[in-house]
Amino acid sequence: MKHTSSLAVRRFTTRDGAFNATPARIVFGSGTSRTVRDEVAHLGCKRALVVSTPGRKTMAKQVAHTLSDLAVGVLPEAVSQVPVELARRGRVAALEAGADCIVAIGGGASVGLAKGISLELALPIVNIPTTYSGSEMTAFCGMTIDGVKIMHESRNMLAHTVIYDPELSMGLSRENSAASALNALAHCIDGIYVTSSSPIHQMAAIEGARAVVQGIRAVWNDPNSLSARSELLFGAYLAGAALAGGFALQHGLAHTLGGSFGLPHGKSHAVVLPYVTAYNTAFARNGIVRVAESLDTQNLAGTIHDLLGELQLPQSLRDVDITEADLDRIVQITVETDNGLNPGPVTSDAVSCIVRAALRGTRPN
Repeated sequence: MKHTSSLAVRRFTTRDGAFNATPARIVFGSGTSRTVRDEVAHLGCKRALVVSTPGRKTMAKQVAHTLSDLAVGVLPEAVSQVPVELARRGRVAALEAGADCIVAIGGGASVGLAKGISLELALPIVNIPTTYSGSEMTAFCGMTIDGVKIMHESRNMLAHTVIYDPELSMGLSRENSAASALNALAHCIDGIYVTSSSPIHQMAAIEGARAVVQGIRAVWNDPNSLSARSELLFGAYLAGAALAGGFALQHGLAHTLGGSFGLPHGKSHAVVLPYVTAYNTAFARNGIVRVAESLDTQNLAGTIHDLLGELQLPQSLRDVDITEADLDRIVQITVETDNGLNPGPVTSDAVSCIVRAALRGTRPN
């Protein structure tokens, strides 16, 4: 008896280079940051430069103390949006210290500075994230040049090791935890439909979205719960892996708001995520539906909008002091810096509709 199948023959090609590349070594668990010396030694490195933001200087000094004779200094100068001038100063500091690797401790700003340094110097990177940004997992970095955030891609910026220690995020406020978590959720949604992504990274996006939303709700209810912090950090790890497949309009628009209008990165993602999701649903329904199912909803864009309210995050561009007079410039920069990987066309008309909907802040259907 002959059986026929209704299954389609699969066919796909994944991108190489910076795309779909993830760190070779992940160390995840409570207290794992205390193994940083072993991880640097595992790389065969002996002169680690520790980078952080000024606010994480004490934590960076503790990392240097743990590294002991393997540390050559602390550079606590990282700032959000990674100004290219700062990356250049960091390279000079690394060369003057004779560093043979970089250890980044902190959120996306610290990780970004490590990437900016290593872009040209190709030094091994050990990332120790203290937020949920996910950028520690990718070979991408947005650097601000002349007031515009430009995405850079290079395997030189891919970490060799990432150490995830949920103990380090215990002191992060509920507000900052929520904004950082929405940044991670944005990675999952961009990652599910970006045209350069691999099937493996799409699977990470689906499970990552579930873990991020479950984790941030648990953290919001009990910021002192180590298990809640661990679940959210696990979601951020998967979200970062999903982002390794590439980035699309969600990131382009968020980078415009951050690099050119000074919005904090997490809030930049949060405030436009429902509206970019609603727009791309028409062009990538299968992927959006898979993420929606992981969150037990049929309206992903609307559910994200509701989540913003639940977490007391801004639900409109007006809430973050963007006015109608700013919209034309937002549209222009976003369209001009588009990377061509969004499933739906990134035209002036399309982006204008998205940002005007975000300005109103009404719930997407």
